[in-house]
Amino acid sequence: METIKSGISGAEAVTLALIEEGVDTVFGYPGGSNLPIYDSFFTHKDKINHILVRHEQGAVHAAEGYAAAAKKPGVCMVTSGPGATNLLTGIADAQLDSVPVVCITGQVNVSQLGYDAFQETDVVGFSMPVTKWNYQITRASEIAETIAKAFFIARSGRPGPVLIDITKNAQNEIIENFEYRKCTGIRSYHPKLKPQEEALNEAVMLLNNAKRPFMVLGHGVLLSGCKSEVKTLAEKLNMPAACTLLGLSSIESSHPLFAGMVGLHGNLAANKMTNECDVLLAVGMRFADRVTGNVQKYAPQAKVIHIEIDPSEINKVIAAAVPIVSDAKSALKKILPLTRSSSHASWIEKMNAYKKQESETVFSRDLDKKSKILRMGRVVKAVSDMMPEGTVIVTDVGQNQMASARYFDYKKNDFLVTSGGLGTMGFALPASIGASSIKKDGAVVCVMGDGGFQMTMEELGAVMQYKLPVKMVLLNNNFLGMIRQLQELYYSSRYYFGEMANPDFVKIVEAYGINAKKITSQEDLEPAVKEMFETPGPYFLEVQVEKSENIYPVIPAGAGVDELLLSPEN
Repeated sequence: METIKSGISGAEAVTLALIEEGVDTVFGYPGGSNLPIYDSFFTHKDKINHILVRHEQGAVHAAEGYAAAAKKPGVCMVTSGPGATNLLTGIADAQLDSVPVVCITGQVNVSQLGYDAFQETDVVGFSMPVTKWNYQITRASEIAETIAKAFFIARSGRPGPVLIDITKNAQNEIIENFEYRKCTGIRSYHPKLKPQEEALNEAVMLLNNAKRPFMVLGHGVLLSGCKSEVKTLAEKLNMPAACTLLGLSSIESSHPLFAGMVGLHGNLAANKMTNECDVLLAVGMRFADRVTGNVQKYAPQAKVIHIEIDPSEINKVIAAAVPIVSDAKSALKKILPLTRSSSHASWIEKMNAYKKQESETVFSRDLDKKSKILRMGRVVKAVSDMMPEGTVIVTDVGQNQMASARYFDYKKNDFLVTSGGLGTMGFALPASIGASSIKKDGAVVCVMGDGGFQMTMEELGAVMQYKLPVKMVLLNNNFLGMIRQLQELYYSSRYYFGEMANPDFVKIVEAYGINAKKITSQEDLEPAVKEMFETPGPYFLEVQVEKSENIYPVIPAGAGVDELLLSPEN
């Protein structure tokens, strides 16, 4: 589609470009250096909704949540100086987790650049290491081409964040002939790499001859939209499948071939089978350190088939016997018809034995309804059992994140939004704002710890103002729980600077006009969760959980993925 206008300002050009890219919501905060664009938004408020966050970091996290729910780039806009610097954490988060976000920052006039003008910062310089691409616009004539290129780069290939810095003079300049065309390609940038036939044939040969095949599914499965192909391949080969943290929901939790989550706090079957399989098919994942444990001990017995869209990730951590640089969906579509149906009955039996062992040890403890101790897993399971299918599950970082990853039942249309690579505390609340802004007809559940919640709790203001139907669950142990666990395991229980004196969270939330409740006992859990889901609009449920709970299994420092501890005793 092409838009042609004459005699419009650069700010108007920005707005029209966003509309042409299908942008319906922008998360942001106005300031002196971006007010011309905000003024243009006023003219087009019937086409672009704006959500005023309470801190610029909240804007980019909200854009991340929106991108996950809408399956298209999220957009945030802030002013220069501190507005731009406050974006950095969220941009780095999006970069590590391959989230398509377009960040627009205002900037001082081009004549003031380099003179330490009020609220001038080198946005392009300091964002360069954490963006997929960035650019500073100093003339209005650059706006159309730059924004078109930004959206193309953000969503193509391995998605990621881009940043456009627009000087104020460029926003005010008049463009005599504004013409907008979407970008469909850039010379020297080739995001659509076709898988090589030779590599595909090698992969098929390994899979067809495997005795103990195993599949690990990463975020790339969800980004490429190949859940159907993954499930079909697993069922055809009778191949157990596990997920990374960001890959959760790639296959339903109830599927008989689902082995669980891999990694530091992953499931017993998933981690053990990683080091027992003879062929490991890794789809859309990058072998992050939280997945591999000690790299020297990671799947040394397996031939690794690595399907990954980013060539820089191939052989970076784990050597691949068969590297396939491709979009996951494209590669699996070619592999599927060439594979043979298999049984692997004894391999499946082994998976089920590991599942039973974990159920009898870890699950029985974490999900015990009769225990006087209220554990995180028990709370998460109660929420999971009552949430509607198609729920967007947003978590913060820490023990609450690991409990959510392990005990939510990911059904066909559920999916998880969380901070993986950067591990950003404070992520959940603003990200759930972004998700609920696009998914107002369905449930968005936000799970937080008391530490992370207090990092971005000001975003309750946005929940209140826009009446966003977020169901917030606070797992409160009055501690930085993961820090406390690490201090117990590795620092002789010297608990220092981890315990938290917390305020009355319910009173704070109620001050924002949001329904809130606190519970402390097992018998109140189910009724409170039921009330949360039955109450229209946003709801805040604080659950006082066990203070000294640890998340198990855990892979000790320096250990291999199959050397898990199921409890403090073993």
